[in-house]
Amino acid sequence: MAGIETIAVLGGGAWGTALALSAARAGRSVTLWARDPALVAEIRSRQTNRAYLPGVTFDEPLTATCDIADAANADAILLVTPAQTTRAVLTPLAGLLRPGTPVVLCSKGIEKGTGNLLTDTLAEVLPQAHPSVLSGPSFAADVARGLPTAVTVAARDGAMADALAQALASASFRPYASSDLIGTQVGGALKNVLAIACGAVAGRKLGASAQAALTARGFAELTRLGLAMGARPETLTGLSGLGDLVLSCSSTQSRNFSFGHKLGEGRTAEDLLNSGEKLAEGVFSAEIAVELGERHGVDLPVCKVVSDVIAARLTIDEALNRLMSRPLRREAGA
Repeated sequence: MAGIETIAVLGGGAWGTALALSAARAGRSVTLWARDPALVAEIRSRQTNRAYLPGVTFDEPLTATCDIADAANADAILLVTPAQTTRAVLTPLAGLLRPGTPVVLCSKGIEKGTGNLLTDTLAEVLPQAHPSVLSGPSFAADVARGLPTAVTVAARDGAMADALAQALASASFRPYASSDLIGTQVGGALKNVLAIACGAVAGRKLGASAQAALTARGFAELTRLGLAMGARPETLTGLSGLGDLVLSCSSTQSRNFSFGHKLGEGRTAEDLLNSGEKLAEGVFSAEIAVELGERHGVDLPVCKVVSDVIAARLTIDEALNRLMSRPLRREAGA
């Protein structure tokens, strides 16, 4: 398989810019696409992205553009836009992308309306693409500053996963290759929902014991659904499953944890969304996760109460009471 020398990153937010910088440090030639002409101009002239990565100035060479056609000829494309915009962002590439080009999905979510994993959406819009996924415990600010980070990069065949891992690896960014597309995506999507729950517990000041218990029971839900959908157990206990869950369920750097924290403090989801709060993908994924659970015959009580709190069907206290009053059972197989 030919080496991957040129990479296009679609998305000029914090995570997109961070991954573009990381790929440049790995020695790749990087084109960064963003919708906002002012942001593109800032990246070109100042080598900063103050709106999304305040305090970060970069020396890495990036080619910034507003024309998505400039990205189409890259050896690999990293899609780093919100999960719910996946279909809309990929559509303009339909007539431009070369067959076999790896498109690496770097957002974590499930498509609203279809219940698709994002690789399924990619297959519908760009059937000529080679579907790939990047996920794992990583904060954009850490990656942008070159702090040590390890992630999973998955493709449907091992050779492509290995090639992508090789292309993205640097002294501070270590990708582990996998061919488990389902497990890598399920872990990333559900951890967002579970991070909202843990954030709400922290915001409600219910204690570290409750937060740890909720993280563990949330992981049990993630595992049940992942296995029912065909994920491999080792993926769910790896970086893109347990690793990402632990990070997101314990830090206000996580948008989903922060969103939940504000819910725990008494804000409503409607208020937070209307106030322009930073996008928390778990808000969209919660209800879809519950639907997937029903489809696969899997009980997801934590995801269900998160969905109900977001939809204002339950208060935080009512959600906690529901979880604490569930019938007692043995932990193994629970």
